This record gives sequence, C-alpha cells and structure tokens, in this order.
Amino acid sequence: MTDFPRIRTVGLSGVLVTFADAMNGPANRAALAFRAAVDAEDWPEVQETSMSLVSVYVVADLVTTDATVLVDRLSALVARQDWYAAALPEGRTLWHVPTVYGTDLAPQLEEAAAVAGLDPDEAIRQLSTTRVRVLTIGFAPGQPYLGELDEVWNIPRQQGLTKSVPSGALVVAIRQLVVFTNATPTGWRHVGQTAFRTFRQNTDQPFALTPGDELLFPQVDRHALQEIISRDSSGNGGAEREAIT
Repeated sequence: MTDFPRIRTVGLSGVLVTFADAMNGPANRAALAFRAAVDAEDWPEVQETSMSLVSVYVVADLVTTDATVLVDRLSALVARQDWYAAALPEGRTLWHVPTVYGTDLAPQLEEAAAVAGLDPDEAIRQLSTTRVRVLTIGFAPGQPYLGELDEVWNIPRQQGLTKSVPSGALVVAIRQLVVFTNATPTGWRHVGQTAFRTFRQNTDQPFALTPGDELLFPQVDRHALQEIISRDSSGNGGAEREAIT
C-alpha cells in the first residue's frame, strides 16, 4: 500500500481520497474511519461525503473553495494516524435478517455451493453464520455490498445474466453478498431470500443500512418467511437489531 492513501481532485466538484486500488478489508476499514473523521471536522466548505469500497469522496465547490487548502487539510488528516488499523465508527448496528436458503425462492444456492467447492448444507451453514459488514452502499438506493466472506466464496459472477431476482434477494460473488433493493437482472447467484427492504422511501431514514453496519442472515424455513411477510409491514422483514459496542 506504499502508493496509498492517494488524494486527487475530481474536476471542480470535490476531492477523492483512495486507500487501495482494489477491495480489501484494511482499506475498507480505512475508508469508513476516515469518512467519519472528515464528517467530525465539520469543515464549512465540505458539502457532504460519500464512500465506495476503498475511497472517500469529499464534495466541495472548487470554484469558490481553494482546492489546495482542502487538499492540505485532508493530507494533514491522513497523516494523523494509521487509518488501515483505525477503529470503526461508533453508532453502528448489527442486524439479524431471517433468510430462506435454496428452494425455488433462491434457486442458485446449490450451484453457488458447487462453484465454492462446498456441499449445500455447509454452504448454508457458512452463509447463515458469517457476520458481514456493509462495505458501501451503491448501484441502487440503499443497496449494500457486504463482506468479506471466506476465501472459498471468491467465486466469479455468472457469464450470463439471470433475467430478474426479486427485492430482498441475497446474492453472492467475489467474497461479497448483496441484498437487492429492487427486482433486477444480475450476474450474481441468488442463494437466499429475505423480506428485508433496504430502501424505504416514505420514512425519515430511507436507507435502512449505513456503511459499517453488520449483518447476519440466520436460516428460516419458507413458512416462517411467509409469516414474517404477513405480519411485518415495516420493511424490517422480521430482522432484529442491536447496537454494536
């Protein structure tokens, strides 16, 4: 990581701070912690911040703000500590999201298990007991990229597309999970189905999840999921939540 962190202006719209050229755990930790630190500084010229898997984007009007001054501030903040070993931000939440694995609700569980070199029961055991972190939000409103799974789950995307998987689908590829916001085509394999809604348009907090939150996907049967759907209109899909301390 000798070439990182890297600080670059992005046109006249802001500054990008990048901690790696590809996803890895320490770089994602650095991005999460650094974004929280920038927000805590409350610099008046910073309009907002966002993040990808390994980068933080600091939005500022570089027409009216001296880019050199902002870059110098960010450089000083970068030098303040080892961000790759930084503590994760406070105020994070652990979600337990009931999930049906396999069956016709999630028909690619066995295929994904075979690609990972696992039998279906072991695949379900690993997926249902591995605690994963929201690495970033993207692609669709509120949609989380979750990881990282064990190395056996470093499986490629499909060469073709599945025409559509439903909202709440749990899909897997490249050591990551995604819970889909909307019905969508995908090259990721559909291994689980939840009733969890990551985007809740008519609420005070439309995005259910925040980068740094963590999730578990305990296994339930089809009947239990149907019961959850019938009684829970909140979008939580029967999920329980607790503060991470």
